[in-house]
Parts: sequence; C-alpha cells; structure tokens
Amino acid sequence: MPLPQNRQIRLVGQKIRQIRKSRNLTQADLAARIGVTQSDLSRMENGEYKVGLDALFRILQVFELSMGQFFGEPVPAEPSPPPAFPDEPELARDWESLAPDARREVREFIAFKKLQSEFRRPLKAETPAPEPSRPPETAAGGEDTGHGAPGTDDEDESGL
Repeated sequence: MPLPQNRQIRLVGQKIRQIRKSRNLTQADLAARIGVTQSDLSRMENGEYKVGLDALFRILQVFELSMGQFFGEPVPAEPSPPPAFPDEPELARDWESLAPDARREVREFIAFKKLQSEFRRPLKAETPAPEPSRPPETAAGGEDTGHGAPGTDDEDESGL
C-alpha cells in the first residue's frame, strides 16, 4: 500500500537530514552547495516543503549517492545489459554513447518515473464510478425502438 503523500515528503526530508548529519554538514553548508536557502532546506528536512526533483538530484550529487542508494534499494549484483531499441535506432545510439554513470542515472530516473506512476495510480481508482445507463426505450406495444440500446450512449437530436 503506497504511503500518503505527506508521509512520503516527511520521510524524504528525514533521510536528507540523516545523511547530512552523518556527513558532518550543517544545513547552511548543504543549502549553499545545492543552491537553496538554509530555511528552505530546513523546511524540506521537516517535511513542510516538498523536495523538487532537481533539488533531490543536486543533494544526491553532493552526497555522491544514486537514487537507489538514497531510497535504500538493493544494488543488483551484476549490471543489466543495455536494452535493445529496435524501433528507435537513434535512441540506441544515444544510449551507447553514454558513460556508465550517465546510464545509471537514466536507469534511476526511469525507476523514479515508474515509482511516481505507481503512487498516482491509486488516485485514479478513487474516482467515482459512472452512473448506470438507463434501460432501453420501448414503443407502446413493448417493441424496442432501437434508441437507447444497451451499451450505447444515444442522445436525442436536441443534444439533451
């Protein structure tokens, strides 16, 4: 079950504080290195301010951590082989031209986007179900007129 968004924000902030302190950095030091104010960093660490993706990437760079290491994901024993892009030869060439560190960052970003979509998915499930369709209209003798057949969304010509 995904965590509520406020809890996620607090957990990310707590993790930043924990790592910052373990590296003997003050809030002012880290804030200066990532280009934010000390008060904004304090609010991020306290879960009062959402850490933007760009700020998180700068923090990871200062800490020399990957996204997976930051979130405590297990490191694979062996790097996976580069994916094949049969329908996208230009993408394959771009991938091949990347350094191993850049490829790792791309993989981490993809993992982040997948995680992000998983957190958004439950929100869609909470939308109310559509109202049931009305029964088909029948002529005076009980014959089906063809209007309002099941599974259709027929409207009369007035548009109502």
